[in-house]
Amino acid sequence: MMDDPPPSLHRLLLPPLLLVLLVLVSVSCPLAPQRLEEDSVPRNGPRGRMPLPFNSARPLHRPRRSPLLAPPQLAWPLPSTPQPSHDPQVGAPVNPLHKHSWRAYGLVSAGGAAFLVMAAVFAVYCRAKKVGTVRPWVTGLSGQLQRAFVTGVPSLKRSELEAACEDFSNIIGSTANCMLYKGTLSSGVEIAVVSSLISSRNDWSKECESQYRKKISSLSKVGHKNFINLLGYCEEENPFTRAMVFEYAPNGTLFEHLHVREAENLDWMARLRISMGIAYCLEQMHKLNPPVVPRSFDSTTIHLTDDFAAKVSDLDFWNGTKGSDSVADDCIMLDTESIVHQYGIILLEILTGRAPFPEQDLPLDQWASIYFEGKMPLAELIDSSLGSFPEETARALCDVARSCVDPDPSKRPRMAQVAAQMKEITAVGPEGATPKVSPLWWAELEIMSAEAT
Repeated sequence: MMDDPPPSLHRLLLPPLLLVLLVLVSVSCPLAPQRLEEDSVPRNGPRGRMPLPFNSARPLHRPRRSPLLAPPQLAWPLPSTPQPSHDPQVGAPVNPLHKHSWRAYGLVSAGGAAFLVMAAVFAVYCRAKKVGTVRPWVTGLSGQLQRAFVTGVPSLKRSELEAACEDFSNIIGSTANCMLYKGTLSSGVEIAVVSSLISSRNDWSKECESQYRKKISSLSKVGHKNFINLLGYCEEENPFTRAMVFEYAPNGTLFEHLHVREAENLDWMARLRISMGIAYCLEQMHKLNPPVVPRSFDSTTIHLTDDFAAKVSDLDFWNGTKGSDSVADDCIMLDTESIVHQYGIILLEILTGRAPFPEQDLPLDQWASIYFEGKMPLAELIDSSLGSFPEETARALCDVARSCVDPDPSKRPRMAQVAAQMKEITAVGPEGATPKVSPLWWAELEIMSAEAT
């Protein structure tokens, strides 16, 4: 927990200092003389209306002024029309020196009061600085979330996942070695649970355990808004369980929206935003040390949020890199080059609306090479369901895709270069490509709260 920072000293002391400064200047500089005209006001006439004293019941409202400016001149109000008076003391002469002395005494008294207020404020400040208070949301995250970000991904109980996934009956998919479930937390936030198909400790080798833990460690480092982030994991011996918990993107996959007629069609701006979200996410993943590369990466692993932002997923248990460190480094380098190639394929899918491996046609990159060679017009390449589109932008994006799918891996750009080129073409920054509302923090908050109890 972090201490609540005390209020700044200048904010606490500025009002009393201004008041003291005003008092000192008022004492040193005589006030504007009372504007009394002897011709119009007889000496034995009524006294003019006097301003309220500082200790009057009516508050004295004055506009705040900068201490650098001269103090305001107090103009005495002109007397009202003379009225006959029967007070014998009215005509008594007023001693100017006596009047100014009482005024000075009043100002000095106000200055002393201001000094006492300033001293009291200073004492409160010192005490607040020494004692301090505790705020649970200093960084915008709860204390449990702060601890989770420091110590790593939290461990969850199997019973919690069973309750969220309806006793593991809500199956949404599978891989060669994992089963995918959809779960709902008590707050209504949806999660995805990936559980290993291995159900016996005897079938779970030391290498499996090592790969599983490496996967959790690598995924916990991504933390990008365009990534299906890891929320927690579960490992229990009875019954044997190895599972990972991810945030859930409810709007299907990019593949479905591009190639399945029942899915909602994506307009031009939505496609640009999706392509930029993928690029920014991959760029960060490749900048990590060591780089994090999804084991499987295509349009079926790109999920969409409620507002059609891209979410790159890596839901498989294994990274697929085994052996010595040097061999692993070589595999990672090859993987980053292949990911750039796959991004080029996905970008062509987004632009053309064609599947990467159609049943009765050439693979997508070979079919697009007809346009690259100048043998196909741009209008025939771009998805016809889009209608009109900016031709200059479309041509520039096709050039980026062409460089990504270059047959020579050494000629392909790095993801950082791809993201920079795409940003210049589309003018879509990282903030424009990320989900506007993400349930990630609320899901983490509930999981952390359950862990604490």
